[in-house]
Amino acid sequence: MKISIIGAGNVGGMAAARIAAENAGEVFLIDIAPGLARAKAFDMDDARTLLHHDLSVQGSEDLKDIRGSDIIVVTAGLARKPGMTREDLLQKNCAIMDGISRHILELAAGAIVIIVTNPLDVMTHFMFKKLKFGRARVFGMGITLDAARFANLISKELAHPISGIQPCVIGSHGETMLPLPRFTNIDGKPLTQVADKEQISSLVSRTINRGKEIVSLYGTGSAYFAPSAAIAQLVRVIASDERIPVGVSTYLNGEYGLTDICIGVPCIIGKNGIEQIIQLGLNLSEQEQFAASANSIRQMIDLLPL
Repeated sequence: MKISIIGAGNVGGMAAARIAAENAGEVFLIDIAPGLARAKAFDMDDARTLLHHDLSVQGSEDLKDIRGSDIIVVTAGLARKPGMTREDLLQKNCAIMDGISRHILELAAGAIVIIVTNPLDVMTHFMFKKLKFGRARVFGMGITLDAARFANLISKELAHPISGIQPCVIGSHGETMLPLPRFTNIDGKPLTQVADKEQISSLVSRTINRGKEIVSLYGTGSAYFAPSAAIAQLVRVIASDERIPVGVSTYLNGEYGLTDICIGVPCIIGKNGIEQIIQLGLNLSEQEQFAASANSIRQMIDLLPL
């Protein structure tokens, strides 16, 4: 299996290392910055004997090296800086994505494409429209990461092993995301039965603001350890045909009462990409919040140069 990662920044580089370590396939790291992808590939290869794995990473400056890819992960684009919203990134990253889409159409029309570039749901929608591959093969990483953050914060708040926590987050990969306490389980029990209202409110708020908090602490750049782990999980699930529920940004066409929009919901992921969209039984309050999250995405979609 050939896995190409477009964008060799912190997220793309770390994702390449994680995927190579799992022996998921042949990994190509691509970036137009002179020498960057090759330098990171050489550095990763030098660690092979220390990490006891044989699969190497190839670095390139040429997008033509995505030819024949089975999975393409797109991390390329400008990263958020302190004070910058995801909306600020929209127009510049659209131009980057447009160029990438042309290469994918020409060289890897059979690939499953995972979008990581921000603003994630909007960029996923943009690439979905450009590629016309169908929603099974074009989706965004988004709430995979947000759910992991939710689980981590719950684990620390309740002093509970993270292995017993099954988190659930839907909506945008942004400030209008919707962590769902009713659908988040702690050893099989809903979070609403394990934590009090004050704890839950704090956990939800901290999850929503976690990315912003990390950006602020870094000063320059944004999170990459957890995002790269979320990417590696998606690649592994596809490569191994695990067919398990994972939260991704996908195109909805009637599900959850929404049409013509990419937004985060749980899906069954396997070798063909999205095998099934899971429709949760949201109550009225959750439906209203989810609709508000969708509206925030749609406002940006309306600005896309499509």
